[in-house]
Amino acid sequence: MSYLTQKTLKNKISFSGISLHSGLIVNVCIKPASPNFGIVFKRVDLKNNNLIYPNFMNVTNTLLNTTIENEFGVKVSTIEHLMGALFCLGVDNALIEIDNQEVPILDGSAKVFIEKIILAGMQESNSPIKIIKINKQIEYSEGEKLISIKPSTLSLDIEFQLKYENSIIGNQKNKVNIYEDDLTDIYNSRTFCLFEDIELIKKNGLAKGGSLENAIVVKENEILNKEGLRNKKEFVNHKILDCIGDLYTSGYRIIGSISCSGGGHYLTNKLLRKVFDNNENFSILEIKEKNLPHTLINQKLLRSIA
Repeated sequence: MSYLTQKTLKNKISFSGISLHSGLIVNVCIKPASPNFGIVFKRVDLKNNNLIYPNFMNVTNTLLNTTIENEFGVKVSTIEHLMGALFCLGVDNALIEIDNQEVPILDGSAKVFIEKIILAGMQESNSPIKIIKINKQIEYSEGEKLISIKPSTLSLDIEFQLKYENSIIGNQKNKVNIYEDDLTDIYNSRTFCLFEDIELIKKNGLAKGGSLENAIVVKENEILNKEGLRNKKEFVNHKILDCIGDLYTSGYRIIGSISCSGGGHYLTNKLLRKVFDNNENFSILEIKEKNLPHTLINQKLLRSIA
């Protein structure tokens, strides 16, 4: 399989589950799409004006999830885990049909998405991929929270640091090369929250579908989930997963080096808006070469599909 041509799923995949914030059962079907189609969400519960494009300019909410919205006010929320799976599996084109407003949370990670896409297989085309190459260092900060992106050679590195007073979460830090490293721990890492925040979150009408089946809950110095953590850095690894998914709202895979401290959906979206506000900050390249020193898709994941 060529790393440098656009890809879609070989077969459609379907899944159902509860949505984290609305608490509703939602059905999703991801279908193959033609080259240059991109990633498109379609609200099949609506007859008109039901296409939503996962572009950073269409992001209208970043509170505990990433929500996209079209010009008619039609929304799809909690897209970040699915988008993260599509990004590193190298899915350039897909139609995502969904019968409600929120993508199911499943187990709180991208594990199920990854498994289903691998099972479906990948169909490549003759159309070359496009990438975004960062030309200048760009930063965005609010208070002690900071995110930056700077030029890189042919990689996407994400360095992320969490800063929590809670002793279990603490100041976790991790750095990964998205196109080269084993991302198993990233995709298996679940969303999390502090027990003392749950009441306020639910008062705000969120997390109606949240449970220990789809989120890690930390109460003081204890993890309430009986199985414990899936990996030692599951908290920060989940933040990296979120970051990957949010970066895909740029439309293409990115070549650059990202550093983030205390950030999340909001900071990542603000960074993208700042990057694309000036054409000198980036270049969009169509890759036509037959060979590159390394790939723009995670090699280990792609080999599992081939």
